[in-house]
Amino acid sequence: MLYQQVDTAVIDGESLPWVPFTPYSEDVLLKYFKLDPVRGEWIVRMKAPIGMQLPKHHHTGTVIVYTIEGQWKYKEHDWVAGPGSVVYETAASTHTPEVVSTESTDSYVETLVIVTGDLVFVDENDKVMAIENWKTAMQRYLAYCEKHDIEPKDLTAFN
Repeated sequence: MLYQQVDTAVIDGESLPWVPFTPYSEDVLLKYFKLDPVRGEWIVRMKAPIGMQLPKHHHTGTVIVYTIEGQWKYKEHDWVAGPGSVVYETAASTHTPEVVSTESTDSYVETLVIVTGDLVFVDENDKVMAIENWKTAMQRYLAYCEKHDIEPKDLTAFN
Protein backbone atom coordinates (compact mmCIF):
# COMPACT_ATOMS: atom_id res chain seq x y z
CA MET A 1 0.00 0.00 0.00
CA LEU A 2 1.31 3.43 -0.90
CA TYR A 3 1.30 6.07 1.82
CA GLN A 4 -0.94 8.24 -0.37
CA GLN A 5 -3.69 5.61 0.04
CA VAL A 6 -3.64 5.86 3.83
CA ASP A 7 -6.19 8.39 5.02
CA THR A 8 -8.38 9.22 7.97
CA ALA A 9 -11.24 6.75 8.21
CA VAL A 10 -14.30 6.08 10.34
CA ILE A 11 -15.17 2.63 11.65
CA ASP A 12 -18.92 2.04 11.95
CA GLY A 13 -19.41 0.23 15.26
CA GLU A 14 -23.03 -0.61 14.49
CA SER A 15 -21.91 -2.82 11.61
CA LEU A 16 -19.59 -4.90 13.82
CA PRO A 17 -20.76 -7.92 15.83
CA TRP A 18 -20.37 -8.50 19.58
CA VAL A 19 -18.10 -11.54 19.82
CA PRO A 20 -17.99 -13.73 22.97
CA PHE A 21 -14.57 -13.81 24.64
CA THR A 22 -14.22 -17.55 24.20
CA PRO A 23 -12.79 -19.74 25.62
CA TYR A 24 -12.59 -17.51 28.72
CA SER A 25 -16.23 -16.43 28.96
CA GLU A 26 -19.42 -16.50 26.91
CA ASP A 27 -20.72 -13.58 29.03
CA VAL A 28 -17.91 -11.15 28.16
CA LEU A 29 -18.55 -9.62 24.74
CA LEU A 30 -16.01 -7.92 22.48
CA LYS A 31 -16.52 -5.60 19.53
CA TYR A 32 -13.26 -5.38 17.58
CA PHE A 33 -12.67 -2.10 15.73
CA LYS A 34 -9.02 -2.30 14.69
CA LEU A 35 -6.43 -5.08 14.78
CA ASP A 36 -3.06 -3.67 13.73
CA PRO A 37 -0.48 -6.33 12.85
CA VAL A 38 2.27 -3.74 12.38
CA ARG A 39 2.13 -2.11 15.83
CA GLY A 40 0.44 -5.00 17.63
CA GLU A 41 -2.38 -2.67 18.67
CA TRP A 42 -6.02 -3.67 19.06
CA ILE A 43 -8.97 -1.40 19.69
CA VAL A 44 -12.01 -3.10 21.18
CA ARG A 45 -15.19 -2.35 23.13
CA MET A 46 -15.84 -4.78 25.95
CA LYS A 47 -19.03 -5.62 27.86
CA ALA A 48 -18.84 -7.71 31.03
CA PRO A 49 -21.61 -8.49 33.54
CA ILE A 50 -21.60 -7.28 37.14
CA GLY A 51 -19.75 -9.65 39.42
CA MET A 52 -17.49 -10.95 36.65
CA GLN A 53 -13.82 -11.39 37.45
CA LEU A 54 -11.62 -11.69 34.39
CA PRO A 55 -8.42 -13.73 34.48
CA LYS A 56 -5.30 -12.24 36.03
CA HIS A 57 -3.07 -11.00 33.23
CA HIS A 58 0.23 -9.32 32.43
CA HIS A 59 0.66 -6.66 29.73
CA THR A 60 3.69 -6.54 27.46
CA GLY A 61 2.70 -3.05 26.26
CA THR A 62 0.51 -0.18 27.39
CA VAL A 63 -3.28 -0.30 27.73
CA ILE A 64 -5.77 2.58 27.84
CA VAL A 65 -9.27 1.85 29.16
CA TYR A 66 -12.10 4.39 28.85
CA THR A 67 -15.18 3.46 30.89
CA ILE A 68 -18.44 4.09 29.03
CA GLU A 69 -20.88 2.52 31.51
CA GLY A 70 -20.76 0.73 34.86
CA GLN A 71 -17.87 0.39 37.30
CA TRP A 72 -14.82 -1.85 37.52
CA LYS A 73 -11.55 -2.13 39.39
CA TYR A 74 -8.43 -4.20 39.75
CA LYS A 75 -8.33 -6.65 42.63
CA GLU A 76 -4.81 -5.35 43.36
CA HIS A 77 -5.88 -1.66 43.68
CA ASP A 78 -8.30 0.28 45.88
CA TRP A 79 -9.70 2.66 43.21
CA VAL A 80 -12.88 2.12 41.16
CA ALA A 81 -13.20 3.31 37.55
CA GLY A 82 -16.63 4.62 36.53
CA PRO A 83 -18.25 6.29 33.51
CA GLY A 84 -15.99 8.87 31.90
CA SER A 85 -12.81 7.68 33.62
CA VAL A 86 -9.60 6.73 31.84
CA VAL A 87 -7.20 4.13 33.20
CA TYR A 88 -3.68 4.11 31.78
CA GLU A 89 -1.81 0.87 32.33
CA THR A 90 1.94 0.79 32.00
CA ALA A 91 3.80 -1.92 30.11
CA ALA A 92 4.75 -4.90 32.31
CA SER A 93 1.81 -4.37 34.70
CA THR A 94 -0.12 -7.36 36.07
CA HIS A 95 -3.64 -7.26 37.51
CA THR A 96 -7.03 -8.95 37.89
CA PRO A 97 -10.05 -6.98 36.53
CA GLU A 98 -13.35 -7.15 38.45
CA VAL A 99 -16.72 -5.73 37.45
CA VAL A 100 -18.23 -4.22 40.59
CA SER A 101 -21.88 -3.65 41.39
CA THR A 102 -23.21 -0.12 41.38
CA GLU A 103 -26.23 1.70 42.72
CA SER A 104 -27.28 2.46 39.17
CA THR A 105 -29.34 0.17 36.95
CA ASP A 106 -26.28 -0.96 34.96
CA SER A 107 -26.13 -4.74 34.73
CA TYR A 108 -22.74 -4.70 33.06
CA VAL A 109 -19.68 -2.56 32.52
CA GLU A 110 -18.79 -1.31 29.06
CA THR A 111 -15.34 -0.02 28.17
CA LEU A 112 -13.32 1.05 25.15
CA VAL A 113 -9.87 -0.55 25.35
CA ILE A 114 -6.72 0.22 23.36
CA VAL A 115 -4.13 -2.51 23.84
CA THR A 116 -0.56 -2.54 22.55
CA GLY A 117 1.15 -5.92 22.59
CA ASP A 118 0.13 -9.10 24.37
CA LEU A 119 -2.19 -9.92 27.25
CA VAL A 120 -0.54 -12.83 29.03
CA PHE A 121 -3.03 -14.71 31.23
CA VAL A 122 -1.39 -16.17 34.33
CA ASP A 123 -2.47 -18.37 37.22
CA GLU A 124 -2.09 -17.61 40.95
CA ASN A 125 1.62 -18.57 40.69
CA ASP A 126 2.14 -16.32 37.63
CA LYS A 127 2.49 -19.35 35.36
CA VAL A 128 1.48 -18.50 31.78
CA MET A 129 -1.90 -20.03 30.90
CA ALA A 130 -2.66 -18.26 27.58
CA ILE A 131 -1.62 -15.31 25.42
CA GLU A 132 -3.98 -12.92 23.66
CA ASN A 133 -2.99 -10.35 21.03
CA TRP A 134 -4.16 -8.85 17.74
CA LYS A 135 -3.72 -12.22 15.99
CA THR A 136 -5.79 -14.27 18.47
CA ALA A 137 -8.41 -11.49 18.37
CA MET A 138 -8.52 -11.79 14.57
CA GLN A 139 -8.88 -15.57 14.77
CA ARG A 140 -11.77 -15.22 17.25
CA TYR A 141 -13.47 -12.56 15.10
CA LEU A 142 -13.15 -14.56 11.86
CA ALA A 143 -14.36 -17.78 13.50
CA TYR A 144 -17.40 -15.95 14.91
CA CYS A 145 -18.20 -14.39 11.52
CA GLU A 146 -17.91 -17.76 9.77
CA LYS A 147 -20.09 -19.53 12.35
CA HIS A 148 -22.82 -16.86 12.07
CA ASP A 149 -22.58 -16.32 8.30
CA ILE A 150 -21.37 -12.72 8.68
CA GLU A 151 -19.20 -11.11 6.01
CA PRO A 152 -16.06 -10.11 7.95
CA LYS A 153 -14.54 -6.67 7.59
CA ASP A 154 -10.81 -6.18 7.13
CA LEU A 155 -9.98 -4.96 10.61
CA THR A 156 -6.30 -4.62 9.68
CA ALA A 157 -6.93 -2.08 6.88
CA PHE A 158 -5.65 1.47 7.25
CA ASN A 159 -8.63 3.03 5.47
